[in-house]
Amino acid sequence: MIVRFLLFFLLSCLFACSEDEPVVKVDMSRVESVAPPGTTEAITYAYLPQYSHSVSFERHRRLLEYLRHKTGLSLRQIFPNTFAEHIKMVERGEIDISFTNPFVYISLARLGSEAFARIVEADTGADFQGQVIVRADNPAINRLEDCRGKRLIAVDPNSAGGYLYPMGLFYDHGITRQDFHEVSFATGSGGRQEAVVLAVYAGAYDVGTIRKGTLDVVRDKIDLDQIRVLAESRPYPGWVYSARKGFDPVARDKIAKAMLGLQISNHEHAKILSAAGMVDIIPARDEDFKPIRDLISRLHLNEDAQ
Repeated sequence: MIVRFLLFFLLSCLFACSEDEPVVKVDMSRVESVAPPGTTEAITYAYLPQYSHSVSFERHRRLLEYLRHKTGLSLRQIFPNTFAEHIKMVERGEIDISFTNPFVYISLARLGSEAFARIVEADTGADFQGQVIVRADNPAINRLEDCRGKRLIAVDPNSAGGYLYPMGLFYDHGITRQDFHEVSFATGSGGRQEAVVLAVYAGAYDVGTIRKGTLDVVRDKIDLDQIRVLAESRPYPGWVYSARKGFDPVARDKIAKAMLGLQISNHEHAKILSAAGMVDIIPARDEDFKPIRDLISRLHLNEDAQ
């Protein structure tokens, strides 16, 4: 009985269509992919890999969430493995928004990137410094001049606090790169600041150069009593946000406005800024980084970057 009813229902539906209704033929051999409505390619955001990728992610995770909510834009954080790779990815258009040290920014500016914001840190303000570290129990090194003939490890040739600023300090004391027995750079994917500290701690190198603040990052990994800060550089302009050449200026301005709107007095904003190691974000322009270009010139480093 049920089978007869279903058959009757199907036949009724079939003959309910008007004989005058046009027949639409569908060519199943022609297929076109259609993106879901409202989807756009995400804006890429990258933190120069001075620390491990996990540290970079945790520092900026809340900031990215805030920017997505505030601007309505889709942003995702990506993780270059090296400073040089970061620069190349910007050149290829794979990184839209860069958060870098000012030395790397000089290279990005040559590629057409434009600075739009700088950060303010709790301990150093809008500037920051490099440090020269040694083992606390090394009796052979008590002043910068004692570093001559020693093995030095630095973060990266493109690191500001982890190489450029300390080299400026050595230069002021009459010490050039050629005066060291060896100059090496930390290797691996991210985590280069920590790697320098660990290399000095382990005795693999006599001297290390890092950005001020790095020792706090490794506080839970080593006994900091075994590390001595031998000297600090003068302050130089701090970390900077820049947008790559050709990036949508409307999107850039939305991001800049949202960043500049963060206030440490706002409880929710304070959590975002504190996680990223900031207390404020302020406007920036290319002219702010003249001291970096002057230092590059004085040290005869990357002279074509001026």
